[in-house]
This record gives sequence, C-alpha cells and structure tokens, in this order.
Amino acid sequence: MTAFRSERPSDPDTHVHTLANGVRVLTIVQPHLESACVSVYVRTGSRHESPRLNGISHVVEHMAFKGTRTRDCQRINLDAEQLGAEANAHTDKDHTAYHLRGLAQHAGQFIRMLGDIVLESQFPESELERERQVILQEYLEDEDDALSTAFKLFDEACYGRHALAQPVIGKRRNIERFSRDELMGYVQRQYTGANVIVAVCGPVDPQTMAAQAEAVFGAMPAGAPNLVAAPAYLGGLRTKRMSGSSQTHVVLGFPVPTQCDPDMPVAVMAATVFGEGMSSPLLDRVRERLGLVYYAGCSADVSDLAGQFVIEASTTPEHLDALFEEVSTLLCAHATSIDPVHLERARNQLAVRSVRARERSQRRLEGAAQDLFVFGRVRPSGEWMERIASIDADAVRLQFERMLAAPVSAAITGKVPTGTKERCRDRLATLMPPA
Repeated sequence: MTAFRSERPSDPDTHVHTLANGVRVLTIVQPHLESACVSVYVRTGSRHESPRLNGISHVVEHMAFKGTRTRDCQRINLDAEQLGAEANAHTDKDHTAYHLRGLAQHAGQFIRMLGDIVLESQFPESELERERQVILQEYLEDEDDALSTAFKLFDEACYGRHALAQPVIGKRRNIERFSRDELMGYVQRQYTGANVIVAVCGPVDPQTMAAQAEAVFGAMPAGAPNLVAAPAYLGGLRTKRMSGSSQTHVVLGFPVPTQCDPDMPVAVMAATVFGEGMSSPLLDRVRERLGLVYYAGCSADVSDLAGQFVIEASTTPEHLDALFEEVSTLLCAHATSIDPVHLERARNQLAVRSVRARERSQRRLEGAAQDLFVFGRVRPSGEWMERIASIDADAVRLQFERMLAAPVSAAITGKVPTGTKERCRDRLATLMPPA
C-alpha cells in the first residue's frame, strides 16, 4: 500500500505527491513530448554552509557521480548513455540538483538511477583526490573571471559575512582539505526527506512516477527543513585589481523585496523597465547613444531570504566615471516618473519570458521545485501574469524611490587604476541616502 499524499495545485498538468517521510514527488504531464526530464532537487547549497564548509555542496555534487554501493563511475556514465540519456547536475546558493533526460519510456529507470546517485554515493578516496584537482581547476577559472569576481564582491558588499554572500565554488583551502568523512557527514545531515523533491516532466503518469519515487526514496530519514535566517543588508563598495584584464567590470545595486513579499513582482518589473533589452533606458543610453560599454544589463535577483536589484556593465577605465554618472541620472529619473512605453515593453517581455520558461521542461521543473521549497505549493502560471498585469507606473516609480533611499552596494574589478575606489565612492555618494 502506498504511503503518499496527493495534492492538486491549480495547473491541471501539475501533480504533487508527498511521501510519508516528507519527500515530494512533482510531476508535470506534457503529453505532446516524447522525452522526459527527471531531476532530484535537494534544499542545500552554499547558503547552508559554515565558513569552514563553504564549497562542500558543490564538491558533493561532483562526487555523487563517482561511485555508489553497486556502481563505479564508469558504470554510472555507461548506464545513462546506453539509454541515450543526458546526465547533469548543478549547485546553487539554495539547492543542489541532479538531472537525467531521455526517452519518456525510461523515466522510471531515471528515478532509480538518480536515487542510487543521491542516496548511495560512497565518495571513494581515490576518486576524491582526482576530482579535487578538477574542481580546483574550475575554481581557478572562476577566480580569473573578472565579472564573476565582481559578483562575489557585490554579494559581500550586500551581506557581509552572512552565508548568503558565500560563493558556490567555495574557498580554495576548503576544496583542498575536504575529506570523505566530511562529505558523508554533510550528506547525512542535509539530504533528508523534508529537503528532497523528485521531479518529472514529460508524457508520464503521475501515480506511476509517485510509486517509483516511493520505492526508491521512501526509506530516507525525514529530517527537518534546511532553513537559514535572512541576512541584514549592509551596502558598500568593494574593488579588486586583476592583472591581465583590459576592461573594468562593475556590479552595483540595491535591496528589493524577497520572493515571499507581495511587492517582489514590482522589483522584477522595475529591473525589466530599466535595463532589459537594447531599447531599455540603460542600454539605449550607455551603449547605443554614448558608447560607454560593450555590455550592460539589469536584473532582479530574488530569493526567499533577500532580493537584489542588480546593474552590471563592462567598460574601460576612462569611461567609468561617465558610466556612474549616467546610471545615477537614469536611476533618479526613474524615481521621478516611468515612461508608459517602457512599462508596456517590460510587461510584454516578462510575459514572453514566462511563456518560454513554461515551454522548457527543465526550466519549468526547476521553477516548480523552487515554489515547493519556498511556498509549499506550485503557483499556477496565471498567478504571476495577473500580478504583472496589475502593476502600474506609480508602483514602479515608488520601487525606484525606495531603492534610492537604501545604501548602494557596488563592486569594481578588472583594470582598476589607482584612485578609482575613492573617485567612485564620491560618485556613488549621490545615490546614498543622507546621513
């Protein structure tokens, strides 16, 4: 007799079954497809790590494919590829995910194969030493990336020493030190039923998928949700000169509402109005009309713990002051009024983005899994679009006004001439609230 509870979210193609131990089985039925995506999401990432363990979620993700109780690394790869399936995985700040995609008829096998990887990985010592070198090369590549470095410094400016500011890749000294016992202990603590979602998308039967998942994951310890306290927002400026770089990379921004705040969609709309697309005010001004940058963009990076309004750009040192001046002018202008043409453009861009995400199986699965972790339900597709449609110009203008009342956070990396930090601090002072 099965021991799972069925739930019915609003979208008729979406089904959620909860096993007795808290594991949730998410199935999105797409009968027009012939392939299926199967993923296992675990609510653990860099924000769940102590400083001493920063990077361990990413190392576990790498090592999960290196051998289980019954299969070695080569067998794991061969089993997937014999079915023509693509295996992949990723680690983020808030979750780790393991994926297989192939023919829909093999969806049940994919659940069993991923269950073996997630539940039975042994992290062999010999494989750990080899994979450690691979991860260290990935670390060095990330360290050499000036824009990636700017984003890491930007997070530090926003949140200081809070775990949300920690990089997913971790610290080099940690990667060099992690032992098999540490990996096993971390998995034992973090990989529990309350923190696992088994997700399937394709032309599949939800009851069959739930039964398959129960057979594999039903014996997991239930555990408790891996929750993290929200950080305090700080603000400030960070810089790092990087040899060999000919460009200057800038990331700056402000706090915005979290994913759980009713005003979060307004922040997403504000970022889209300001800097999404070549016709947006940001790109039209600093790239098309003034030629100050080759690349620029704006986004709202929101989670259940925090939200960031993020402006990023790659320029040259001689254009840096002008770039800050133009961005400051544009931000202040948007706190005064919102062009209705750009509001309509942004509304349509968000509508198309939402439709495209629903058409991509993997992206839709991840969005639904994140909903389950954050809200305990999968939000119906129409809910987001209704909220976007209701946002007016004054709500967006007020969002800019509130942002500019908070301390700005900024990071500058790459080619950073002497005196840049002091000059940019003065420039940014025009965006800082009065003392």
